[in-house]
Amino acid sequence: MTLQGLSTAALAIRPPSLRFRVDSGRSRLLYDGRIPSSGASTSRIRTKSVRCAGLGESRQGSFSNSNSVVYEGIYGPWTIESSDVREVILYRSGLVTAAASFVIAASAAFCPDSLSLSAILKQNLDAFYVIGSAGLGLSLLLIHIYVTEIKRTLQALWVLGVLGSAAAYITLAQPANESVTQYVVENPSAVWLVGPLFAALTGLVFKEGHAIFVLLH
Repeated sequence: MTLQGLSTAALAIRPPSLRFRVDSGRSRLLYDGRIPSSGASTSRIRTKSVRCAGLGESRQGSFSNSNSVVYEGIYGPWTIESSDVREVILYRSGLVTAAASFVIAASAAFCPDSLSLSAILKQNLDAFYVIGSAGLGLSLLLIHIYVTEIKRTLQALWVLGVLGSAAAYITLAQPANESVTQYVVENPSAVWLVGPLFAALTGLVFKEGHAIFVLLH
């Protein structure tokens, strides 16, 4: 009886600590460093865990010790850090650079030859080609695709396209005093050299289009 009274007093002075641990993607509540057993003590711990969750969660997620929001996703909990924001900005910048370069270069085909703008665009097609390819490469470097094989395939196509474009410019277009794009237009067989680059661009566009479709539905 005396020992039971001393034990009760000790628990009243120093209650067992409650803490969470993430193990294999699942949160476990530890009761004084141990997993609680079944019985009355388990029910008391569950009541306290509800109070902890109410203090630590918001409508979007719960807050960790570093004050970063922890979201519950399909594949487990995740957070957004400053490095993630920087990667997204660079990824989107690469997309904008690639799209703007290719659109500006393609607009030369629709401008009348009498405009001075048409002559300027045709003289700088290779520059737009290089800038657009660099932007595409940056986006493919930072792209997030859960299937690693697809990501590596797109990156490999980009590398092949860049090497093929350089080879086409050095060995074919430059001796003919033409730009790469103009040479490919006049010699369709040269598309095999630059084609992988646009295959990588197609894969990236498909990925972004699928993401937009999922968000809309």
